[in-house]
Amino acid sequence: MPDPSIPDQDAQADKAVTEAALSEAFGGVRGMIETIVPGLLFVTIFTINKNLQVSAIAALAVSLVLVVVRLIRRDTVKHAFSGVFGVAFGVVFAMMTGNAKDFYLPGMLYTLGLALAYIVTALAGVPLIGLILGPVFKENLSWRTRNPGRKKAYTKASLAWGLILLGKCAILFPLYWWADPTKFGWVSVALKIPPFLLAVYLTWIFLAKAPAPIDVFAEMEAEERAEKERKAAAARTSPEA
Repeated sequence: MPDPSIPDQDAQADKAVTEAALSEAFGGVRGMIETIVPGLLFVTIFTINKNLQVSAIAALAVSLVLVVVRLIRRDTVKHAFSGVFGVAFGVVFAMMTGNAKDFYLPGMLYTLGLALAYIVTALAGVPLIGLILGPVFKENLSWRTRNPGRKKAYTKASLAWGLILLGKCAILFPLYWWADPTKFGWVSVALKIPPFLLAVYLTWIFLAKAPAPIDVFAEMEAEERAEKERKAAAARTSPEA
């Protein structure tokens, strides 16, 4: 008799694969820590001594330390490097204007642009989340034409990301104009992780209910093996010269 537990085992395996893919794509717990620490250090130091230069240098220094640690451990550095660039732009903006709130301005503009990109690509039928996660799931763009259920899930996830990030912008941009630098900094740090976790969770929910990804890499490898076997068979059956 067939094992009734096999579907449950397959579902658990699919969920585990989805969790691993999301962690790889978005950096996992360590990525979140690397995202929040520079801004947290900046606002903490600025709250204590109101010294913009010291706060900015400390934030940039800790970002570089996080990259060095990853390099020493030979870990993936893409998330740490993106954090360094974000902090560096923030430092440049703040130092140029002398306004501590401008340390967060590049990140806010990036968030706004990313929110619009998620929404526009979802409405255009090429959801950004699918473009990000497709290679991670080894499905590339197969979901666009061969896996409509998965495309629908990616579309929902992209819309969720876009709306959540727009909601974050709707809070931060008004505060940027009227809140003092210290309060604005703490609100910015507080809004780093919760919207991100909500978006990742909704993405996981949508993908957990979607059809499994089509592993196009495995298909290509299977085609190559089959082609080699056909050539070998043809060579064995061909008449000797």
